[in-house]
Amino acid sequence: MQFIIIAYDGTDPDAINRRLAAREAHLKNGDLMKERGELLYGVAMLDENQKMVGSVYVVDLPSRKEVDAWLKIEPYVLGNVWDKIEISPCRVGPSFLKAL
Repeated sequence: MQFIIIAYDGTDPDAINRRLAAREAHLKNGDLMKERGELLYGVAMLDENQKMVGSVYVVDLPSRKEVDAWLKIEPYVLGNVWDKIEISPCRVGPSFLKAL
């Protein structure tokens, strides 16, 4: 089952420092998920000044239970980077799946 995860970083002055501190582990985790076919797409959201302010993931996991389990070990969650997370089931269109 596919899910879209929209995660917003904190807005306090130290938020970007927390993101940068956890970024290497976050990217490594994403690479592992991609290798397993669980991460279809991932992007950093930017503000008008090109500053990273959040993330969007499209994942393919068996159920919401596995999404929640992943979030418990996600470095941006553990590092208190993401302040608000929205999760919705979705379906990636066949044209985009061919590109994977």
